[in-house]
Amino acid sequence: MATSKQLEVHREDHTPSKWSVSLGEEAFRRFLGQANPVVQKVFGDGSLFSPLLFGKFFDPADAFPLWEFESDLLLSNLRNSGKSTIDWFQIDQEYVLQAELPEAVRNTMQIFIENGKVLEISGQLKQQQQRESKTIIDWRSVNWWEHGYVRRLELPDDADWRRMEARVKNDMVIEVKIPKLEANQSAESKNKDSEDV
Repeated sequence: MATSKQLEVHREDHTPSKWSVSLGEEAFRRFLGQANPVVQKVFGDGSLFSPLLFGKFFDPADAFPLWEFESDLLLSNLRNSGKSTIDWFQIDQEYVLQAELPEAVRNTMQIFIENGKVLEISGQLKQQQQRESKTIIDWRSVNWWEHGYVRRLELPDDADWRRMEARVKNDMVIEVKIPKLEANQSAESKNKDSEDV
C-alpha cells in the first residue's frame, strides 16, 4: 500500500547568511573521496543533491533554472547508466519534481521558498560542534556540505509558489508540485513585482 506524507513548505527567508561558503569542485572531490557511505549516497551520482547532477560541476547552493531544461536531455548520461533517481516535467497545470531520497535525508529535509523565486530543499546530516566561544555557528555559513545538503532551484515566472505542495511518497521519493499561474494571474504578478522594485 502506497503511503504519502505531506511536508511543510516554509515561505520565508530563514537564514540571511546561508550558503555563504561556495562548494568548489576540488573541495567536493576531496569530500566525496571519503569512505563514508552516507556521503556517497547523499552526494553521489544521480542524487538530487549531487553537484555533478547536471553533467558538469555545479554548486547545489546556486539556484538552477531546472524547468528550462528537458530532463531526458540533461540527465541522459545518468539514465543510460541506470543511476538516475530524479525526474521533472511540466503539464498544463503544474511543474513536478520527483527524486528518490537517500535514507540519511528522509527525516531532516526542509523546504523553503525564498522571495517567491527560489525553491530550496535542504537539511542537516549531523549536528555541528560547538566552538570554544560556546556559540553555535549556523551550519550553512561554514563548509555546509560537511554538515548537510541542499539543492536550490529557480522557479519559473509562471509558478504559483504560494500553492506549492511537497510530499514524501512511500518513505523514499520526494514529490514537489508547483501549480502554474493562470494567464491573467501571471500578468498581475509581473506587474506587482515591477511595482515592488
